[in-house]
Amino acid sequence: MLRAAARAGTELGRKTKNIIDKGELVSDDIVVAIVAERLCQDTCTKGAVFDGFPRTIAQAQALDRMLADCGKQIGRVIELKMNDEELISRVKNRVREGRPRRADDTPDTLRHRLGVYYRNTAPLLDYYRDQGKLAQVDGMAPVPEVAKAIARILDGAG
Repeated sequence: MLRAAARAGTELGRKTKNIIDKGELVSDDIVVAIVAERLCQDTCTKGAVFDGFPRTIAQAQALDRMLADCGKQIGRVIELKMNDEELISRVKNRVREGRPRRADDTPDTLRHRLGVYYRNTAPLLDYYRDQGKLAQVDGMAPVPEVAKAIARILDGAG
């Protein structure tokens, strides 16, 4: 949703793009407003899967309030367990091989993002673990295995 806002070229989109390109987190008020708008659309009546949201405790609490207003709640939160150095190595390989990537997909930006993650987002693991909603998947496994593990969790078996 944030990248779509950035591509839209609106004033909010340009601000969002600038923040994303630096590897920073978009402010809670902007993210929450974008998500709230999206949750009200007909395509979300059966639920939604969030990828990269919430990223802070404040965003998680705002999401809980938004969902409660609709009589809904978060069912499961899936953490993909990753190895930081392997992630950086993968980005370096994409750069070296000239494979398509986003403008903000560089080793330096990734290192910065990882620091932001550990400061701001990692505390969400305890937030959701305490609610009994956290499930973990080995994100370093082959893609088909990761997909199966996620499907089992979403089907209630994991």
